[in-house]
Amino acid sequence: MKRVSIIIVTYNSERDIFDCVRSIQEYADIPLSDVELIVVDNNSRESEAMFAKLRDVWGDDIVLIKNTHNGGYGQGNNVGIRQATAPVILIMNPDVRLATPFFAKPLSAFAKDEKLIMYGMKQWYTPTRQSRSSFLCTYRMNGYLRTLLEAFCNRVNWYLPSLMHLSGSCFFIRKASFEAVGLFDESIFMYGEEEDIRWRLAKQFGAHFHFDKSMRYLHLTSERSPSVATQLKYLEVSMILNEKKGYPRVKIVRNFIQIYKLKYWRECLRRFLGKPHREYEMLKELLPKLRAVKEQLTNS
Repeated sequence: MKRVSIIIVTYNSERDIFDCVRSIQEYADIPLSDVELIVVDNNSRESEAMFAKLRDVWGDDIVLIKNTHNGGYGQGNNVGIRQATAPVILIMNPDVRLATPFFAKPLSAFAKDEKLIMYGMKQWYTPTRQSRSSFLCTYRMNGYLRTLLEAFCNRVNWYLPSLMHLSGSCFFIRKASFEAVGLFDESIFMYGEEEDIRWRLAKQFGAHFHFDKSMRYLHLTSERSPSVATQLKYLEVSMILNEKKGYPRVKIVRNFIQIYKLKYWRECLRRFLGKPHREYEMLKELLPKLRAVKEQLTNS
């Protein structure tokens, strides 16, 4: 029986997936025969060519699943998880690269502590630049407090399981516990999955989550430019997910406005000091849109 099943969902990910898989081979500190690699492709253009090359890179002991349609991040992962045979799952994005020995320590932790549900690691953008998003607070928290607490806690590696969700780009999870809460919510195409699964798992089993600052992975997103459309999508999904938990939509919008006001003030200061301010124009456009959503909800 395999000790860990890695699930990677791809969608036109040929630029990323092969280096991702090679990093698994490089940093696996357990025999690769104990690792089950499952790649679920969400109906990409060149999936057959990609699958053929993956067999060359990994070998025939790889599970390749061609999804019938692009059902989104959660649905694709659920397809892979249902196929997995190991008791522990590693959810991993194709643009992730492992950077330290990666499996023996978390698998030992799961074996020793039967209550442990999730295990997260330190996220870096590059080998020399730390990410500010190894873990994030719930959107139900006051936006000002959330922003400051996240910045401080990510800097000092202080993870608070009762308030924070681990990054969804790369994390370990106990398969049986995840199945018990229904896996990913497939009604959500993308965004917000981490907060939702953390809430459901904690509600049923308690906040038995662990963060390991000594383990690192790279998430190659530092060059992506944030967009207004993406931030509005985060808001939409967060409103839907938290409304299911009894939290009003208008309060979620209020918290988002607080978050992005702080970011806007930060970008204004950078602009004044002549430093890079790559988010300034996006935030200047975004904030009026958020206020319009809040006004519409308040008046409805």
